[in-house]
Amino acid sequence: MKEGQLTPVIARVPKIGIDESIRLEKLGLKAMMEVPGVVGVVSRLGRGESPADAGQPHESDPIVTLAPKDQWPEGWTQDTFADALRERLAKLPGIEFSVSQPIAARVDEMVSGVRSQVAIKLFGDDLEQLRIASEGIARVLRTLEGTIDMRLERVAGQNYLTAKVKREEIGRYGLDVEDVHDVIESAIRGSSITTIFEGERRYDLAVRFPLEHRGSARQVGDLVLKSGSGALVRLKDGAEIEVLDGPPQISREDGKRRLVIGANVQGRDLGGYVAEAKGRIAREVTLPTGYYLEWGGQFENMERAMKRLSIIVPLTIAAIFFLLFLLFGMVRYAALIILVLPLAAIGGVFGLLISGEYLSVPAAVGFINLWGIAVLNGVVLVSRIRELRLEGKPSREAIREGCLARFRPVMMTATVAMLALIPMLFSTGPGSEVTRPLAVVVIGGLVSSTALALLVLPVVYRWFEGRAADGVSPAPT
Repeated sequence: MKEGQLTPVIARVPKIGIDESIRLEKLGLKAMMEVPGVVGVVSRLGRGESPADAGQPHESDPIVTLAPKDQWPEGWTQDTFADALRERLAKLPGIEFSVSQPIAARVDEMVSGVRSQVAIKLFGDDLEQLRIASEGIARVLRTLEGTIDMRLERVAGQNYLTAKVKREEIGRYGLDVEDVHDVIESAIRGSSITTIFEGERRYDLAVRFPLEHRGSARQVGDLVLKSGSGALVRLKDGAEIEVLDGPPQISREDGKRRLVIGANVQGRDLGGYVAEAKGRIAREVTLPTGYYLEWGGQFENMERAMKRLSIIVPLTIAAIFFLLFLLFGMVRYAALIILVLPLAAIGGVFGLLISGEYLSVPAAVGFINLWGIAVLNGVVLVSRIRELRLEGKPSREAIREGCLARFRPVMMTATVAMLALIPMLFSTGPGSEVTRPLAVVVIGGLVSSTALALLVLPVVYRWFEGRAADGVSPAPT
């Protein structure tokens, strides 16, 4: 669905400072405002308070509002705006970005925790092995047609201050590991010393060292510990103080470490893209023993919907056949009218092919809607022919009169349904991408089912009836 707004999620280096992050964000907002047709940009930097928030402190998700469609540059589409934003954001140093839409990004977050249409979740135990395997998967995705905005979850870029305690050294001064931990916690993290009450609210009051005494590994190493005997020992004499590079976060799901590779798809159908990606990754990427993949994102929604439709569609056809059997009392007449389903599907498939639409969930729903109308027209036609045969008219004459009598009702039913869907076919507003495939399927299917039903059903009816001789009444049902 084209929402009329875009969200280019921007990710910086995890260890970036707040001032530099804000500076980069302002440069990005200014660059996006230069795109013709953009009327406003508002941004949120950081993450929410909820632990379930998929965003990170070094990420932002600006919302770019576009002008009304009649004010867009000639020939531009929402995808053109997305490409223009990518072109300008690519000039900013040290960032990754993924252009999505506000609603779509939130749905992707809820489904897979990733703001991408396709999310490959790689599970394993060792972060280094996960990194190597994810880079192999990323190389495959980059070579696939339609891949845009690919993002690889970072496993490095965050600074960690580590203190490896020298137990023998501190033992000489009568100190233990807990003493070292206490001074580091008090100096850097802060220690709660009391509680402040304001009415029903209460707050912990914590104290810690000023920034000029804890802002670097050297300053932390100069912190002083006092032994039980009164001896003063610098922290660096009793521990190795280092700043190491590590992951900004370690993601887990179902108790397993997880690393996500995300990508958006443009210019091709999502199902075909994932099918090709699965085949390429299986052939070209070897995962260590115990490591496995799961596919998520919008593809996960589509796959779930298609599984439901694979159950609903056969049940729908079975229900239609059963009701037709109850109506006519004979299996052959029920089977005759069921033939209108493939006749209708022919037009729906050609409609998708000509319009360039994909077999999406709305299109599949359109086929179910189409079959209902097509079966109704088949019942109207066949029931009239049977009435004439039961009145004693010859087969050929009954078929001819039945077709002439029901030509107008069949055409009226199909025409009214098509006219009702024409606004959906030519709509261009937000949400039209969902309704248009349904309209294409129903209109295309009604054209084929109406034409072929009037031509094919009478011929098949005569064949089903066993080519009864003219003037001979059929056996009573």
